[in-house]
Amino acid sequence: MAVIGPDPATDQEANMAEEVGRRLAEAGAVVVCGGHGGVMEAACRGATAAGGLTVGILPGSDRAAANRFLTFAIPTGMGELRNGLVVRAADALIAVGGAYGTLSEIALGLKIGRPVIGLGTWELARAGAPDSGIMLADSPQQAVGAALARDQGSSQP
Repeated sequence: MAVIGPDPATDQEANMAEEVGRRLAEAGAVVVCGGHGGVMEAACRGATAAGGLTVGILPGSDRAAANRFLTFAIPTGMGELRNGLVVRAADALIAVGGAYGTLSEIALGLKIGRPVIGLGTWELARAGAPDSGIMLADSPQQAVGAALARDQGSSQP
């Protein structure tokens, strides 16, 4: 499961991401992220505290740039293009907060049919009409439950 969101993150975003990471790890999911700070680090901190595995797909070539809560740090040297790898590596995405990088991951996830659950993140509209591609959640518990349920019902490779 990918946890996506901004770096830096607000305290509220970091707290939600940490709980998301912990709940995912408790459910046996591997947490995938972009490997840096903010929401990514908070989710990894939560997952690690629960004994889970974390994978960071880094934009740069320096493994040392990774946050300290990663089990595996994968340097790509691809810059922001690595967002596509984060999305492809995940069965579902949970977006906590979000800047433009998060929006690009949301778009890529929706494009390839991955479930996208939003927690205080972007809302989409087309020509002024709401687009329901992102399932909005009210809490970390609800976001994780929705991601796990939608993943189980998915036939994505």
